[in-house]
Amino acid sequence: MEWKVLKSRYISRDKPWFTARVDTVKLPNGEVLENYYVLEYPDWVTVIAITEEDQFVFIEQYRHAYGVTAFELSAGVIDEDDESPLVAGQRELLEETGFGGGQWSHLTNLCANPGTHTNTVHTYVAKGVQKIEEQSLDRTEDINVRLFSREEVLQMIKKDELVQALHVAALLKYFHFSA
Repeated sequence: MEWKVLKSRYISRDKPWFTARVDTVKLPNGEVLENYYVLEYPDWVTVIAITEEDQFVFIEQYRHAYGVTAFELSAGVIDEDDESPLVAGQRELLEETGFGGGQWSHLTNLCANPGTHTNTVHTYVAKGVQKIEEQSLDRTEDINVRLFSREEVLQMIKKDELVQALHVAALLKYFHFSA
């Protein structure tokens, strides 16, 4: 069922945020697609962090492309110097929220759109996290930390108040399998 790449060229190499290529591909049925666009993104990590008091750690930040201030899970790019997705998740949670520690387990790997995106989003659950230091934000980050109960998170999902689809998918999987 795989497609054969006949040729490929980059139309943007503004790593890591906008690397795009256009492929010419041959489908198994012999059909040739001249312009199939692929967006190359780095792998990401997302963390469902839960405090010792059973509060879910969320961040609140403005999302320019969608034009909203949104509640999200802590997440970010897996840097080249991160030893693993787990280490990246621990780093991102600490930088964005100041929370750390706890017991970590892998929940799932997802892709935002496997038809056009190349990256994987690795999701971890961190139970028993504690506030251990102040946030260490990048110059482009303006993040508020918010804690919500399990019931509040479920209500936000039910009312479509969480707009990051991969975060909703991970949370639903967590709630379904942790019940």
